[in-house]
This record gives sequence, C-alpha cells and structure tokens, in this order.
Amino acid sequence: MDSFKDKVVIVTGGGAGIGRAAAMQFAEQGARVVITGRRSEPLLALTRSRANLDFVVADAANPEDASRTVRTAIDRWGRLDVLVNNAGAGAILPLAEASAARITAIFGVNVVGPSLLAAAAIPHLKALGGAIVNVSSTFGHKAAAGLSHYAGSKAALEHMTRCWALELAPDRVRVNAVAAGPTETDFLTERMELSSEQAEAVKGDERRRIPLGRRGTPDDVATWIVSLASPSASWITGQIVTVDGGLNIT
Repeated sequence: MDSFKDKVVIVTGGGAGIGRAAAMQFAEQGARVVITGRRSEPLLALTRSRANLDFVVADAANPEDASRTVRTAIDRWGRLDVLVNNAGAGAILPLAEASAARITAIFGVNVVGPSLLAAAAIPHLKALGGAIVNVSSTFGHKAAAGLSHYAGSKAALEHMTRCWALELAPDRVRVNAVAAGPTETDFLTERMELSSEQAEAVKGDERRRIPLGRRGTPDDVATWIVSLASPSASWITGQIVTVDGGLNIT
C-alpha cells in the first residue's frame, strides 16, 4: 500500500467525486498530492490537517492556471511523478441549441485544459519516467443523442491519449485513460446543469441500461486511475480502460 511513497501527484477536479476519491487513494498509498478546482471551500476541507495534500484554486480551461498548478507541485515538493487530468465539463446540448460559446466551454475544459497541463508537466515527468492518466467517458466511444459535443470532446481526449503515448514513450512517460461510466457524483446537476428531478430520471434510465444494474461509485473509477499510474502498470501505455458496468457494450 505504499507504491506511491514520496511520489508527487496532481489531480485536477480533486475537490469532489472521482477526483477526490483518486486523491485520497493516492495519499493512502504514500503520495503527496496537489488537487485543483474552481472553488476553494471543498479543496480546503479535503486538505485541512493532511500534510501530504495541498491544493490550487484553478480553472482547467485557463492557460495561466496550467503552469501555475505544475509550479505549485514543484515548489512544494520538488518533483512531479503523475498527472491526472480529471476535471471535466459537459452539457446535454442538442445540435439545434449549440452555440460557439457553449461548444468552446466544453472543449476548453475537456481538450485544451488537459493539453496545457500535460505540456507544462512534460519536463518534470520526463525526468522521472512518470505517467499521465486522462479521465474520459463511456461516451468518448459510444454515441448518444444530445451529447455530441461532450462525447466529441472525450473522443478527442481518448485519441490524444494514444498520440501522447507514442510521442512520450521514448522518454519513458506512460499515458493512459480511464473512461468512466455513469457515476454517483454531482456531475449531472453541477456540470450537466440538470434539475434534481431531471437528474433522478436520468439515473433511473442509466441503472436500467447498465448490465451490472447500478451506477458506479467514485472509488470504482479511482481504483483504475491509481492502478494505471502505479509501477505495476509499467508496461501499459496508450490504453483506454472503460469502467462502466458494461454500458459501453450495450
């Protein structure tokens, strides 16, 4: 349980849900973790009284915040071993309602943000033979009406994962992704901007469609994020691991 002892990890969107679960699992295995998010309250609540956790208030789509996040990890702990691009944005957005601003907002967080963070992290990851884990979605490779731009942004992230894996392999930097299925987080209400009633209706439909009969928990997904970043996965790169109770095969 100490496979990440003294290693340094950045987890974006680490204040809640999958990101929070991943940060806690890394910390439990000895890592020193920097989490990011746009609101300070949940970040402060998680890191308070935990010497191996720190945070940066940052927007994944803001170019200046990418370099600042990496710099915080280096200034605090002197190295960077793992980058987890978990922060995400989405919307149920029928094509007829799509606007440039809404499309740009989704791609800014899901495509531009991970790219800028990875670029800022590369020198430090190369020095240590580190790892990048991107968090995608079942809908990065499964079609769904009303999700074209969210799904398209995740499809882009998955293909970037493969391309980065080839590009960085000579420097011993591994790049993989976890494609998360419907998970018990606040994503539907906070990110997809659904009402509580709409969210409950979506959850019920998802449970009926998922072969294993339930939505996932943050730890279900976080376990695979941590596993792909660990030394035990040292011969795995360029892979998309789908963790969704079988939804992607329906």
